Amino acid sequence: MEIRSFLGVTNEMVYLVGLPIVFALIAIEVLVMALKGVRYYKWDDTLGTLGMLAGNVAMGAVTKSLFFGCMVFTYQYRLIDLQAALPPWLLCLVALFLIDVMFYIWHRASHRVRFLWAIHLSHHASQEMNFAVAFRQPVLAPLFKIPFFSFLPILGLDPTIIVVVGTISTLWGVVGHTQIVPKLGIAEWFLNTPSAHRVHHGTNRQYVDKNYANMFIFIDRLLGTYEPEVEPVRYGLSTQANTNNPISLTSMEWRNIWKDLKTAGSLQEVICYVCGPPGWKPRYQACAPSA
Repeated sequence: MEIRSFLGVTNEMVYLVGLPIVFALIAIEVLVMALKGVRYYKWDDTLGTLGMLAGNVAMGAVTKSLFFGCMVFTYQYRLIDLQAALPPWLLCLVALFLIDVMFYIWHRASHRVRFLWAIHLSHHASQEMNFAVAFRQPVLAPLFKIPFFSFLPILGLDPTIIVVVGTISTLWGVVGHTQIVPKLGIAEWFLNTPSAHRVHHGTNRQYVDKNYANMFIFIDRLLGTYEPEVEPVRYGLSTQANTNNPISLTSMEWRNIWKDLKTAGSLQEVICYVCGPPGWKPRYQACAPSA
């Protein structure tokens, strides 16, 4: 299989299948807004999202061959050949689950390791919650996901399965970014529903750093990071960015890290400022990232 042609087919899947679905979701959301007399979109916020998306797409285009090449390389060292061991339908389910486990690990690290949070922060900077916010993707995210998701082939997933099933997982991630869908009953126990993902974007004290999974919320339930939606969600950052400029959002936390590094009194403090939890200060808390 030629990597370039395969990735071209995958991109066509995303744009030909994914974009019409997303546009339909946004149209439904706008219709519901009109019927309810509410407003979930602001022009400056949406324009900032489009700017972030452009940077993310450009970085993804630059790194896609590197990403796939890393997965092909690590697949040589797989512990088991799942493609040979499982029927196609079960292979897809297992792939969805393993991709979500790795997404959980990457996502939780992106909230609890400061240099990863510096990348991820821009996705949470919006004080709105709508389907467009799903596309407020960090510019550097495609590059820094590579070390995490390149581990999946070692677990036995063929890189082609990861790309195709990962596209399905990505489309599911869009669905959670809305306020028009209420709680979904029993589905709240095992799926990352819009209600569960609204919590993840909340700045309410009990909502911060909760509900990391992309598709299967039972992962959060098992690992103690689940929080149900109870009180109305306040969206954005604990300290609001108050800007939708993509360049400012991308560089904001890096500038703060640089300021802190200039005050560091030891190599340990340097490491903690970069790799410790966001907000780490000497003498006030442990350096190791916490839940």
